[in-house]
Amino acid sequence: MIIIGVDPGTIITGFGIIKYENNKLSYLNSGIIKTPTTKEIPPRLEAIYDELERLISIYNPTQFAIETVFYNNNVQSILKIGYVRGISLLVAQKHKLEISEYSPREIKKSVVGNGAASKEQVQFMVKKLLALQNDFPKFDESDALAIATCHAFKKDSLSHKSGSWKKFVEANPDKVL
Repeated sequence: MIIIGVDPGTIITGFGIIKYENNKLSYLNSGIIKTPTTKEIPPRLEAIYDELERLISIYNPTQFAIETVFYNNNVQSILKIGYVRGISLLVAQKHKLEISEYSPREIKKSVVGNGAASKEQVQFMVKKLLALQNDFPKFDESDALAIATCHAFKKDSLSHKSGSWKKFVEANPDKVL
C-alpha cells in the first residue's frame, strides 16, 4: 500500500509518501508545502490543495493519514490548522483514499515507543525506519513521514488478528530496533 501522510500547517504543511509492502517500509518522497506569509488564507489553502492534488496524482496512494488538531492556547492558530486539515481531507476524499487521523501522542508512541517523544527523537526514528541518510530541513517533513509510518504500523497490526504485541514482534523481528 502507498500512504501519504500530512502534517497540516498554514505556513508550512509537511507531506511524506511511503510504501508499505510485505512488512517493509520504503521511502518514496517527502517535503514541505511552503506558502507565502504575505498571502491571505484562501490563496494559501489553494496552494496546499493544488500541491496535494499533484502529489496524489503522481504517486497514486490508497491511504491518507493526517494529524489531528491538538489543543493550543491560540484559538486563531487552531482555526487556521483546521482550514488546512479540511482542504487536505477534501483532496483525499475527492481521490477516494482511505482516510485515517492520528493524534500527535499516538504517532509518537507508534514510531518512537513514547507518546511524549521530542521532535528530534521522532526524526531520528523516521530516518532509521526508512533507512534515510539525509537530514530534513523542517520537522514538518519528518513529522509527515512519521504520520504515514504510524498508519502503516496501525494497518499492519489490525491485519494481524493475534491481538498480542509479543506475537506481532515474534512475527516481525525486522521491525524491532
